[in-house]
Amino acid sequence: MSTRSSPDENLSPLSAPVIDALHRPMHDLRISLLDQCNFRCPYCMPEAEFHAEYEFLRKQERLSYDEIVRVAASASALGVSKIRLTGGEPLLDKNICDLVERIAALPRIDDLALTTNGMLLAPIAEKLARAGLHRVTVSLDSLDKEIFRTMSGGRGDLNAVLAGIEAAVAAGLGPIKINVVVQRGVNDSGVLDLLDHFRGTGIIVRLIEFMDVGNRNGWRLSQVIPSRELLAQIQKRWPLRAVGKNYPGEVARRYEYVDGAGEIGFISSVTAPFCGDCSRARLSADGKMYTCLFASQGTDLREPLRSGADDEELQQILTSIWLQRADRYSELRRPDIAEHHILRKVEMYRIGG
Repeated sequence: MSTRSSPDENLSPLSAPVIDALHRPMHDLRISLLDQCNFRCPYCMPEAEFHAEYEFLRKQERLSYDEIVRVAASASALGVSKIRLTGGEPLLDKNICDLVERIAALPRIDDLALTTNGMLLAPIAEKLARAGLHRVTVSLDSLDKEIFRTMSGGRGDLNAVLAGIEAAVAAGLGPIKINVVVQRGVNDSGVLDLLDHFRGTGIIVRLIEFMDVGNRNGWRLSQVIPSRELLAQIQKRWPLRAVGKNYPGEVARRYEYVDGAGEIGFISSVTAPFCGDCSRARLSADGKMYTCLFASQGTDLREPLRSGADDEELQQILTSIWLQRADRYSELRRPDIAEHHILRKVEMYRIGG
């Protein structure tokens, strides 16, 4: 068995970041900590399938913290500087602050974020900040209590989520972003109210086109409200102006209110794909590396991690994965195929979006 070095030592960056087949660098790593969630959103984990008897990954099937940190450290040596912790719902992991502290201590990681549904955020926000988390993104599809409860599968408490956002503000976990998946005929009527609620707070709302992620959400193109349509609606109430990207590969198109009340963003994977500069890799809870949100299969890292691969070998595996990457699903999407779920894709709850 090879001798392992400490994951945060002896890792020097390559002479140039690893580049995929379409000349895109590996810059972001999204790490799913577990496949469980306390919500049962119909478009992700419908209650009918993910019931009390459903068997989620057992602890030994998930990557350990040591294994996660090793992958994160190796990825940072290949050019990754942004890491996002996701789920399922990552705050179901009661020891998450320990992992945050270890990843925050890695060299070259300058942006450590977490995506959550916010239900469990209030009691732990300050601890996450002290552990080294930089910022949070909260998924919140509606401020209407009935619509919110329906979209969370009957499990969401809107007041608890709003309290979590307030706690994150107080802890300095910003800029805080609110992700809103907009579905025609479901929550689109409340978009302006949600924007109004967060205007002037420094919190950035991002409106996301309903995407054909996974195989369970019954996606139809008719359910998608194009970002340009939402933009036109918003402009009628609050004039907006476009602003540039914060960094190469940013997925949201950014706008700011002309009156100075803050910023909003549009994520338009369906009508305006951004595959061309996608720099994100995704690590599932069971140790598979995916190179696209819409991937059908990933590369197993758990087996080499548990079979004695040293840090150099792990970096070689990651390099090989990325060099062969040519994914651009959104640019090639055919609605007729996507609507009939002909292409099997990894489920959202396994890779966290």
